[in-house]
Amino acid sequence: MKHLAPLALPLVLLIGSLLPSQAQDPKPLKILLITGGCCHDYAAQKDILKAGIEKRLHATVDQVHTDDKSTKPPLAIYGNPDYAKGYDLVIHDECAAAISDEAVIAGVLSPHRHGIPGVNLHCAMHCYRIGNAGEPAVAGTPHGWWFEYLGLQSSGHGPQQPIEITHLDKANPISQGQPNWTTVNEELYNNIQVFDSATPIARGKQSYVAKDGTPKESDYVVAWTNLYQNKTRVFSTTIGHNNTTVQDDRYLDLVTRGIVWTTKSPATQAKQAPEAAK
Repeated sequence: MKHLAPLALPLVLLIGSLLPSQAQDPKPLKILLITGGCCHDYAAQKDILKAGIEKRLHATVDQVHTDDKSTKPPLAIYGNPDYAKGYDLVIHDECAAAISDEAVIAGVLSPHRHGIPGVNLHCAMHCYRIGNAGEPAVAGTPHGWWFEYLGLQSSGHGPQQPIEITHLDKANPISQGQPNWTTVNEELYNNIQVFDSATPIARGKQSYVAKDGTPKESDYVVAWTNLYQNKTRVFSTTIGHNNTTVQDDRYLDLVTRGIVWTTKSPATQAKQAPEAAK
């Protein structure tokens, strides 16, 4: 034991030197990612998103997923308004276009109505529609519930063609330092209306030839932030149909910055992406 005594003090000093570093490690964000439903390769995209986010942020991404390919995917969150309890953020990446039951939709919205931030990707914009999605919705009515949460109402999209994405304000913390870019073939979602609570972040332009041979050009908001019910931060992007886009670093950086902004995360939360919590 006498021979071990001289080692005790250096060991204590070593442990003590490690404690401040450990104390500074950010607590991982707890993120719930919801995927499944019609028209997309969610089996692959759920894992692309999880890996991409966890690479960029100190975060743990849990998944609620179904392989069901219908427009009424039987997601486990339905009927459980407390499905996001204990999470810092919910990412909606499901495609549930035919689910219109008011009780189910109220349950999906419940965490966000109680202040849990949301990030919404691509087909999440066409989910949970009550009534005619092409008719401008009024905030506060069942027809407007989901669109009010998103901050933008969309009813459909054009053909799959490349989209030129332009950031509108390079001083915005989500756009700062991010390049304008052109996607592979993607779907450009229309804008029926943008709510006053929303702030557009980026626009997308798509040029194509209609079936009758007429040249067409569409230009819509493709990324934006929203302050839902004056308290809940929400970020959304309509981009993200194809796997090539979802695994693109520029797309994953955009989504990550949206996460940082919605959760008001400090700069130390980010492994790669600069702070966007302002």
